[in-house]
Amino acid sequence: MKHELKDWLNSINFTKENLIEDPDMISSYPPYIINRCLSGHLDTVLFANEMNKYHHLDSRLQFSFLINIIRKRKRFSKWIKPEIEDDVEVVKKYYGYSNEKSRQILPLLTPQQIDIIRKKVNKGGRK
Repeated sequence: MKHELKDWLNSINFTKENLIEDPDMISSYPPYIINRCLSGHLDTVLFANEMNKYHHLDSRLQFSFLINIIRKRKRFSKWIKPEIEDDVEVVKKYYGYSNEKSRQILPLLTPQQIDIIRKKVNKGGRK
């Protein structure tokens, strides 16, 4: 039985249950994803950064470090995604440009022009 991401995060953050007693279980440990999730909290971002610096370490060592260094606390946050700017999407729809072209054009437009474009592109209805 492999553990899910929520099991690993709950173990590190709250339950402090050692999930790596079985050698086969450590293969399901995703260090990059765990570090990314922990980097969303002020009290764990430095520990996640340390693990990013030492990414070459064995997954067992990384998990042991995090489970023992991070204080017990419930931590929930939304997945950190890169923000696609609404203005870029509006310019992209209006002019028919690609994302790259839209980002290049955006600094040339004033906020008033972007508002006018947004009104013209708006189709109405519910979101």
